[in-house]
Amino acid sequence: MIGISYAASLCNYVVVSKNEEYLRLMARKMKILIVEDEYISRVLLSEMLSAFGTCHVAIDGKEAVTILERSFETKERFDLVCLDIMMPELDGQEVLHCIRNMEKSMNINRAEATKVIMTTALDDSKNIMQAFTKGHCEAYLTKPIDRVKLMQHLQELKLIDYALRT
Repeated sequence: MIGISYAASLCNYVVVSKNEEYLRLMARKMKILIVEDEYISRVLLSEMLSAFGTCHVAIDGKEAVTILERSFETKERFDLVCLDIMMPELDGQEVLHCIRNMEKSMNINRAEATKVIMTTALDDSKNIMQAFTKGHCEAYLTKPIDRVKLMQHLQELKLIDYALRT
């Protein structure tokens, strides 16, 4: 099954890569944090997103909160956080709660809030509802991450401004 998922990701890569150069030109450079404890998932997300900005990684929730706190203190916040749910130390829901609390303490309104896409193997309604209602995430993707769906979410969030043609 993993081989099939990886092959599907490669197929999506081929389809999207036709427009990759144009996407690079049209995308504003983002500061991206990928919070993922699985190496392969980190690498694939980094590969998918690196054309749009600088990708930073955290391997667990605790490291993510430390990185995020520093970004808020230096006023160099992340434009996008891709956040796994099941991780050691702190899970993704807890990290999302920390992000929103930091924004609240700095009087950052919803329009200027960090865009968060939950990326997880969990496809259950409880986690999805919690991420949207309590954490106010912007999108939720299940693994394996579909490159085209990820790009569509980035466009909907106005992080890239090019309509993908597949």
